[in-house]
Amino acid sequence: MQKRSPFTYIPGYSKNAVIQLIIVCGTAFVTYQFLWAIMRMTSVSETEFNTMIRNNVSVYTLSVFRSKPWTLLTYGWLHYGFWELLTNMLWLYCFGNLIQVLVGYKQVIPIFVYSILMGGIFYLLCQLIPGAAFQPVYYLMGAQAGLMGLMTASVVLAPDYKFFFMGDRFRVSILAIAGIFLFLMILNSRLLLPQLFLLLGGGLTGLGYMLLVKKGYRPGAWMYDLPEKIGNMTSPDENAIREKKYKKQQQELMRQESKLKITEKRVDDILDKINQKGYNSLTKEEKEILDRAGKEN
Repeated sequence: MQKRSPFTYIPGYSKNAVIQLIIVCGTAFVTYQFLWAIMRMTSVSETEFNTMIRNNVSVYTLSVFRSKPWTLLTYGWLHYGFWELLTNMLWLYCFGNLIQVLVGYKQVIPIFVYSILMGGIFYLLCQLIPGAAFQPVYYLMGAQAGLMGLMTASVVLAPDYKFFFMGDRFRVSILAIAGIFLFLMILNSRLLLPQLFLLLGGGLTGLGYMLLVKKGYRPGAWMYDLPEKIGNMTSPDENAIREKKYKKQQQELMRQESKLKITEKRVDDILDKINQKGYNSLTKEEKEILDRAGKEN
């Protein structure tokens, strides 16, 4: 029997990428905070915790990134505080759910992941701009780049879309909500160049992704196709096994039939052998052929 994941009991979980992202981000946050609490209880200082944990999961400077390239994949799933996580997940639900409804759940996670990666790259490359080196650079954690990607993708996808509240008495356009979101993101960046480049990288990624989708491309299809291909490689194909077994059985039957196939010449050769050397000189196969020939005649 196959084991079922506890998440399969959540209605629509397998085809709800927004809920999947929220659960992953929430789990990452709880794990990070749990490690912080346990290490502080064991007399580990804040500095030691940052050295062992935070510095290995967050993006910092180019020089640090060269020795910790995996941080480009981890920083976007973690958040410093609960309210940051909560607000980000609300924005994620707002923009991600719109994309999920209009073009399918398989577009949400790729946009989010690509935007995080590109946002982190822009954050690092910004440090090469003359003058940017004099601005403070912080350890980067948070899903802001992924949210920017989802926001721009949703605006490009449906610029005339409207959210309805209280039935149909109160409506707000996606452009208005995107404007509020962008204002808050810029305000939260404190106009620091690396933070602005982070948002720019995420936004451009969402824009480019949705333009490709509109042209019929599937930039994120491999994220869903790859696990399926791996599963097919690791789990046996029952139809293929049955077909192979049937083919093997047929080959064996044909071999046996050809082995015992009776021809007039074969029988004549056996009779000649009996005349020359006697019946006891026959092999078991020759005796079976002779016996079978006698029954058929």
